[in-house]
Amino acid sequence: MKTQLPIQADDEHVVVKFRPRTSAHPPGHRDQPADHVDSGPAAKDLSHYERSRDEPDDFRHRMLANVAALSFTVALTAIGIWLAMSIADLRKTQDCVLMGRRDCARISTMPHG
Repeated sequence: MKTQLPIQADDEHVVVKFRPRTSAHPPGHRDQPADHVDSGPAAKDLSHYERSRDEPDDFRHRMLANVAALSFTVALTAIGIWLAMSIADLRKTQDCVLMGRRDCARISTMPHG
Protein backbone atom coordinates (compact mmCIF):
# COMPACT_ATOMS: atom_id res chain seq x y z
CA MET A 1 0.00 0.00 0.00
CA LYS A 2 1.32 3.38 -0.97
CA THR A 3 1.58 6.19 1.58
CA GLN A 4 0.08 9.43 0.38
CA LEU A 5 1.54 12.67 1.61
CA PRO A 6 -0.43 15.89 1.28
CA ILE A 7 0.92 18.38 -1.18
CA GLN A 8 1.93 21.55 0.61
CA ALA A 9 2.40 24.86 -1.05
CA ASP A 10 4.50 27.63 0.44
CA ASP A 11 1.50 29.95 0.74
CA GLU A 12 -0.24 27.59 3.22
CA HIS A 13 2.17 28.41 6.02
CA VAL A 14 0.71 31.36 7.91
CA VAL A 15 1.73 32.72 11.29
CA VAL A 16 -1.35 33.49 13.35
CA LYS A 17 -1.04 36.12 16.06
CA PHE A 18 -2.85 35.16 19.27
CA ARG A 19 -4.00 37.82 21.70
CA PRO A 20 -3.97 37.14 25.42
CA ARG A 21 -7.39 36.64 26.97
CA THR A 22 -6.78 39.38 29.48
CA SER A 23 -6.83 42.08 26.83
CA ALA A 24 -9.30 44.92 27.24
CA HIS A 25 -10.87 44.25 23.86
CA PRO A 26 -12.37 40.83 23.12
CA PRO A 27 -11.55 39.37 19.69
CA GLY A 28 -15.07 39.94 18.33
CA HIS A 29 -14.94 43.74 18.84
CA ARG A 30 -12.17 44.81 16.46
CA ASP A 31 -14.20 47.53 14.78
CA GLN A 32 -14.40 49.65 17.96
CA PRO A 33 -11.79 52.36 18.53
CA ALA A 34 -8.90 51.47 20.83
CA ASP A 35 -9.81 54.10 23.43
CA HIS A 36 -13.41 52.82 23.78
CA VAL A 37 -13.87 50.61 26.84
CA ASP A 38 -16.98 48.46 27.18
CA SER A 39 -18.85 49.91 30.11
CA GLY A 40 -22.18 48.17 30.06
CA PRO A 41 -24.65 48.63 32.91
CA ALA A 42 -23.63 45.38 34.63
CA ALA A 43 -19.94 45.52 33.73
CA LYS A 44 -17.62 46.90 36.40
CA ASP A 45 -20.43 48.52 38.38
CA LEU A 46 -19.97 47.80 42.07
CA SER A 47 -22.43 50.39 43.34
CA HIS A 48 -24.98 47.61 43.75
CA TYR A 49 -22.84 46.12 46.54
CA GLU A 50 -22.05 49.37 48.33
CA ARG A 51 -23.65 50.17 51.66
CA SER A 52 -24.91 53.58 52.55
CA ARG A 53 -23.12 55.44 55.35
CA ASP A 54 -26.35 55.64 57.34
CA GLU A 55 -26.70 51.85 57.58
CA PRO A 56 -25.17 50.51 60.84
CA ASP A 57 -22.30 48.04 60.76
CA ASP A 58 -23.23 44.58 62.03
CA PHE A 59 -20.09 44.02 64.12
CA ARG A 60 -21.41 40.91 65.90
CA HIS A 61 -22.25 39.13 62.64
CA ARG A 62 -18.86 40.04 61.17
CA MET A 63 -16.98 38.72 64.22
CA LEU A 64 -19.01 35.49 64.23
CA ALA A 65 -18.17 34.97 60.57
CA ASN A 66 -14.48 35.61 61.30
CA VAL A 67 -14.50 33.11 64.20
CA ALA A 68 -16.24 30.52 62.04
CA ALA A 69 -13.68 31.01 59.25
CA LEU A 70 -10.78 30.80 61.71
CA SER A 71 -12.12 27.61 63.33
CA PHE A 72 -12.66 26.04 59.91
CA THR A 73 -9.08 26.91 58.92
CA VAL A 74 -7.67 25.50 62.17
CA ALA A 75 -9.71 22.29 61.79
CA LEU A 76 -8.61 21.89 58.18
CA THR A 77 -4.97 22.43 59.16
CA ALA A 78 -5.23 19.89 62.02
CA ILE A 79 -6.79 17.30 59.70
CA GLY A 80 -4.03 17.91 57.15
CA ILE A 81 -1.30 17.46 59.76
CA TRP A 82 -2.96 14.29 61.11
CA LEU A 83 -3.26 12.90 57.58
CA ALA A 84 0.38 13.65 56.78
CA MET A 85 1.54 11.98 60.03
CA SER A 86 -0.53 8.85 59.45
CA ILE A 87 0.65 8.56 55.84
CA ALA A 88 4.26 8.88 57.05
CA ASP A 89 3.64 6.19 59.70
CA LEU A 90 2.07 3.83 57.15
CA ARG A 91 4.98 4.44 54.80
CA LYS A 92 7.48 3.64 57.54
CA THR A 93 5.64 0.40 58.37
CA GLN A 94 5.42 -0.57 54.70
CA ASP A 95 9.15 0.07 54.18
CA CYS A 96 9.90 -2.09 57.22
CA VAL A 97 7.77 -4.96 55.89
CA LEU A 98 9.25 -4.71 52.39
CA MET A 99 12.77 -4.98 53.87
CA GLY A 100 11.78 -8.37 55.26
CA ARG A 101 11.79 -7.46 58.93
CA ARG A 102 9.35 -9.20 61.26
CA ASP A 103 9.12 -6.70 64.11
CA CYS A 104 7.32 -3.97 62.18
CA ALA A 105 3.89 -4.10 63.80
CA ARG A 106 3.29 -1.61 66.57
CA ILE A 107 1.91 -3.25 69.69
CA SER A 108 -0.04 -0.95 71.94
CA THR A 109 -0.45 -1.93 75.55
CA MET A 110 -3.10 -0.56 77.81
CA PRO A 111 -1.87 0.61 81.19
CA HIS A 112 -3.23 -1.39 84.09
CA GLY A 113 -4.67 0.84 86.72
